[in-house]
Amino acid sequence: MPNLPNAHPDRGVPANRYEAAPAWRVVDDYFAEALVGEDDVLSYARASGERTTMPNAEVAANQGALLGLLTQISGARRVLEFGTLAGYSTIWFARAVGPEGSVVTLELEPTNAEVARENFMRAGLADRIELIEGAAAESTQRLIEAGAEPFDLVFIDADKPSNPLYLQAALELTRSGAVIIVDNVVRDGAVANAESADPRVIGVRSVVDAIAACDGLTATALQTVGIKGWDGLIVARRS
Repeated sequence: MPNLPNAHPDRGVPANRYEAAPAWRVVDDYFAEALVGEDDVLSYARASGERTTMPNAEVAANQGALLGLLTQISGARRVLEFGTLAGYSTIWFARAVGPEGSVVTLELEPTNAEVARENFMRAGLADRIELIEGAAAESTQRLIEAGAEPFDLVFIDADKPSNPLYLQAALELTRSGAVIIVDNVVRDGAVANAESADPRVIGVRSVVDAIAACDGLTATALQTVGIKGWDGLIVARRS
């Protein structure tokens, strides 16, 4: 099964993205321009991803808009995000929850946290975003022990081998009706390879098994193609 595209520099694919067919990119650009229309704040946040430890790893514009719509459709006012990077998706969430809402975002790398905080200030959203630095498993354990107010929506988009741990934390930090989204689950098709030794694939397959075994979750998975290549996400809801 294919690996991440930075293993194939001759293809000209940005690091942390899978190879995308030209037609996929054209269609993504069309819909993003017609329906999304990134403003200067979002464009700047996207560009600033080059200063993080994982350039080009942020969600695409139309995917960011989808996250915002899911937040609004579900009526979420408290969002928990695993993996901040430059804060691109965080801005989508913070706008969607509105001035009375809040977003808690977890980031391991201080370099990324610094870039993200600059973007939150620039976006005028710093008052509704709490960025917690450190290992996400430890940060969520502190939230659990502190009796944090339940979250309405959780977005898991951090290190893939830890997906099962993050799902368990999400279940402890949410209640009935909450939405849980897991990103990057198709991995250029590698998720279908039961023999894969890639820890990222194993992490995705493990979280799929955990979701399937959880009676309190109803879920589906969607494949996506576009400027990020061939990937997809899981959307689950707590009963």
